[in-house]
Amino acid sequence: MPLPLVAVVGRPNVGKSTFVNRIAQADEAIVHEMRGVTRDRSYHEADWNGVEFKLVDTGGIEMGDDDAFQGSIRAQAIAGANEADVVIFIVDGKTGINADDEAVARILRKAGKPVFLVVNKMDTPNRTDELWEFYQLGVGDPWPVSSTHGHGTGDLLDAVVDELRRAEVPADEEEEPSINVAIIGRPNAGKSSLTNKMTKGDRSIVSDVAGTTRDAIDTAVEHDGTLYTIVDTAGLRRKSQIDQDVEYYGFVRAMRAIDRADVALLVIDSTLGLTDQDQRVAGYAAERGCAMVIVLNKWDLVEGPEAKADIRERIADRMTFVGYAPVVAISALTGKKVDRIWEAIDKAYENFSQTIPTNKLNTWLSGIRETGHTVSNGKAVLRMKYVTQTGTCPPYFTFFVNRPDLVTDNYERFLENRLREGFDLVGTPVKLKFKKKD
Repeated sequence: MPLPLVAVVGRPNVGKSTFVNRIAQADEAIVHEMRGVTRDRSYHEADWNGVEFKLVDTGGIEMGDDDAFQGSIRAQAIAGANEADVVIFIVDGKTGINADDEAVARILRKAGKPVFLVVNKMDTPNRTDELWEFYQLGVGDPWPVSSTHGHGTGDLLDAVVDELRRAEVPADEEEEPSINVAIIGRPNAGKSSLTNKMTKGDRSIVSDVAGTTRDAIDTAVEHDGTLYTIVDTAGLRRKSQIDQDVEYYGFVRAMRAIDRADVALLVIDSTLGLTDQDQRVAGYAAERGCAMVIVLNKWDLVEGPEAKADIRERIADRMTFVGYAPVVAISALTGKKVDRIWEAIDKAYENFSQTIPTNKLNTWLSGIRETGHTVSNGKAVLRMKYVTQTGTCPPYFTFFVNRPDLVTDNYERFLENRLREGFDLVGTPVKLKFKKKD
């Protein structure tokens, strides 16, 4: 059964992300004293008294247009409220009502959703004198809460889950597993544009300002009968170049998204060609054992076949450590050839999760032995007895040998290359282990 949605809305800096982390019992939402840290809407699972639900953290709603992102942030927040079953409207108990609070209240009254007015930063329990002014917002009784200390959150959640129990949530027959796809790359490569094109919506805010995406943003989507969870991540840069706390937290969220991904889409800006940053980001995903597809974005802006051939050659020469990753050239802005990505994801995931029968592996190993190619040290010669697959996602192969200590990095690469020649392993890394067998 799909989880009901609880949207958390309000103007900037009233403590929405702190509240989300308190209720979700996690540090998933980025919290910082700088206004406007949350931009896209992000989803976090929570439960209370046996009722599971999803919290939707949204960007601060402001009615002014001074910030380049404000219009998009406001639209994202309103979209989060409209899709929710229950809305938690957070205001600041220390500063009182301002014009933006009143504007948010007007929007919520029109939405017609159940609204809980939460007066945050009420750090001293039983002080209710400050609450009276919030009645004028016209969205119900105020609930005094301290997100930092947890005061009042239990009573609030009791009321929220009672409302959720009354809400009609359509039931699915059975929730199907989905393929987790992390869209990764350095800042401004076009990750959010690609996310929006693949999910057929404006799920992520798109801007030519590097670092627009800060949280890792999950979106569920179905394509040709298969379910996917698409995760737009913050642009990854070298740690030494990260100069803001907010950007560092975005980096951590992106790495967590890679950790739980089945397939990583490495987005490269074709107009800049392959950079050291692209190779570094690919290394992050390779270290974590993700299947991978390399996406050459803005391909329509690369002029001439020679320039395009040069980009592909540089990838082949400098990305040998992820040579298993297929390359797809697209334009996320226009949508040209984006459909090819789905086929590449499916193929990479199929190989990532496949199991190769032991008899086929040992027939392949017999061919390796017949070539006579092995390694030795003095009189000691490596002899491989048999091989079996001992894991998936990514595929693990265990070789039983007489002397595991004789295996060199070069010989391990030789075996991996021969495995890839013998079996379809496009898109997935492979892991090799060697165990002693007399």
